[in-house]
Amino acid sequence: MSTLDSAKIKTTDMTYIALFAVMIAVCSWISIPATVPFTLQTFGVFLAIGVLGGKRGTLSVLTYLLLGAVGIPVFSGFTGGIGHMLSSTGGYIIGFLLSALVMWGMEHLLGRKKWGLTLSMLLGLFVCYLFGTVWFMLVYANNSGEIGLWTAFSWCVLPYILPDILKVILALTVSKRISRVMK
Repeated sequence: MSTLDSAKIKTTDMTYIALFAVMIAVCSWISIPATVPFTLQTFGVFLAIGVLGGKRGTLSVLTYLLLGAVGIPVFSGFTGGIGHMLSSTGGYIIGFLLSALVMWGMEHLLGRKKWGLTLSMLLGLFVCYLFGTVWFMLVYANNSGEIGLWTAFSWCVLPYILPDILKVILALTVSKRISRVMK
């Protein structure tokens, strides 16, 4: 492969990474307010991994987080900034990166078969829930007082399980179709 071909591949990768970071931002703006807002961010994360694969998908999520960290309003409610990421719900936002890393790792173990991708998305979702809920409990306890695990779970996870499973199903379906077109 010539140097020009190598540069073209890298440029294409960067373009896809940027496009999917923007897509995650657009998905975050589609929001229903709640303790932890109902958004399509998780769908965007799952779709990035489903279409781009572990490495490029994870880089899309990281790019999205970095854009938000510097204050670009890419998070739900058109918010951004490190302060938002350090808030009680910021653990779920940071959890997207952990989810992507888990999905990338699962891709190495199981490949890109549909069942493996499904399992990796569900495990990634679990990791995001776990990290985000622990983060929520710590920040909430620091700002408002102790909160029990069941209370945090019922506020921050339970209402989102069914919608997030639907997002996984939708991401699997859409990523399969987009991947066909991209080839």
